[in-house]
Amino acid sequence: MARKTYTIKQELVARFANALANPARVAICEFIGKQKTCYFGAIQEVIPLSKATVSQHLTVLKDAGLITGEVMPPRVKYSIDEENWELARQVLYQFMGNCVDKADDGEETEEPCENCEGESN
Repeated sequence: MARKTYTIKQELVARFANALANPARVAICEFIGKQKTCYFGAIQEVIPLSKATVSQHLTVLKDAGLITGEVMPPRVKYSIDEENWELARQVLYQFMGNCVDKADDGEETEEPCENCEGESN
């Protein structure tokens, strides 16, 4: 069986979507974004999960590049990675609009986009 290869955009969409696929991680991003920077303890106080679970969620967000963690012993200061956040916004926006062809009047067309042709539900 031939190995499938994916485009960089497809891999980025999957990486960012996976990172945001949990409501706790969404809440963490919202909290960090409002604070600009904050320490683990502040995040753990507002997220109703164990320290270990919050830490795991932070690791997923860091691995996806959506947040950064600066070690300041004995604490870690977190912030939104603004460059990657903007990249995620653009990539997800393009992806969400990719297979929705709009007619000139703004209505959706019945024609499938080139990426969706031949696919069935």
